[in-house]
Amino acid sequence: MINPQLNKSETKKSEDESLRVSVLSEALPYIQRFIGRRIVVKYGGAAMAHKELQEAVFRDIALLSSVGVQPVVVHGGGPEINQWLKRLGITPEFREGLRVTDEKTMDVVEMVLDGRVNKQIVNGINKLGAQAIGLSGMDGGLVRARPWANGSHGLVGDVASVNPDVLEPLLSKGYVPVISSVAATIDGTSYNINADTVAGELAAALQAEKLILLTDTPGILRNKEDSSSLIRKLPLSEARQLIKEGIVDGGMTPKTNCCIRALAQGVAAAHIIDGRISHSLLLEVFTDSGIGTMVVARG
Repeated sequence: MINPQLNKSETKKSEDESLRVSVLSEALPYIQRFIGRRIVVKYGGAAMAHKELQEAVFRDIALLSSVGVQPVVVHGGGPEINQWLKRLGITPEFREGLRVTDEKTMDVVEMVLDGRVNKQIVNGINKLGAQAIGLSGMDGGLVRARPWANGSHGLVGDVASVNPDVLEPLLSKGYVPVISSVAATIDGTSYNINADTVAGELAAALQAEKLILLTDTPGILRNKEDSSSLIRKLPLSEARQLIKEGIVDGGMTPKTNCCIRALAQGVAAAHIIDGRISHSLLLEVFTDSGIGTMVVARG
């Protein structure tokens, strides 16, 4: 007699395998399109804080590299910086969404971002068979810093310039650059720069196909209280208008401005996606529907 439970199990296995084949088939034209193209990924938020999500991001990046895409990872590390500041008896302070960074805080920022977080990401990607290499904005003058406009946040900086020549030999040999958002001015003073900003400017300098920001939101919403109001495709002109109207506000404003600047400098598309969803990176790059908001030059 045939076991009905076994039949159900076999049917479920067959359905799962069919789904995998369907997903791979859908991904094929995107893989072919993006071979040899650069994709800059800003890694942070929940995707950095939870082990399962970390591993999913590392696997996504390793897969992108293995199929011939050239991913570049830019990261911050705010939660771990806060943990170390508290251990050292330093109270974290924020104004206007930016960390107030005195010299003692800057020492911790450099230690955590360059010495711990960067190497953890590199190790996580390398374990999956890719070849990641860790850098900061200081290495080779990759990112040159300047003090942030109003100077009220101490050693918080902005991007003065980017030297993409530092990355060209690495990318050409298949390495995955993993870059912390610490950089220095021409006189050697270290500055803490917002990782979204660094990612956007790097994407522009590399003429990347895509800039992808992993966030803790579904993307840009017309109504912040309604996740079903997600805007899947957003022309540049409308993105500016949403900021002007206050529909995009708070922490989403600098992220959207980052996308606008990148597109204005030649990046083909910028994406704001939900890093709380496992493998959101691959879902955005390799599926027809995507998962977040794609900002484009024209509708």
